[in-house]
Amino acid sequence: MSYENIRNHYERLVIDEIHRIETRDELKTDPEILEDIACVALNHLPSRYVKHSVDLIYYLTLDEKNEMAAKVEDAVSQGYELTRKNTDDKNPT
Repeated sequence: MSYENIRNHYERLVIDEIHRIETRDELKTDPEILEDIACVALNHLPSRYVKHSVDLIYYLTLDEKNEMAAKVEDAVSQGYELTRKNTDDKNPT
């Protein structure tokens, strides 16, 4: 039995949100920092495992989709701020 199709649906949402905001400053140039932001964000979100993301989309109400999007936006924002703060602390000007 293969489990390769099982995914946390929030992973795709977080990656999409990071791509949306990555033009905000120089963090966009460092893939490791973007990965750190994703990890922090995902650790602030519940797990929502699915076999196929399309399956979940059909069963969510509009309110649930909006709630998930808001949670992702908040979590990525927190990850972004924490990562930027830690990066600034390591590289004071």
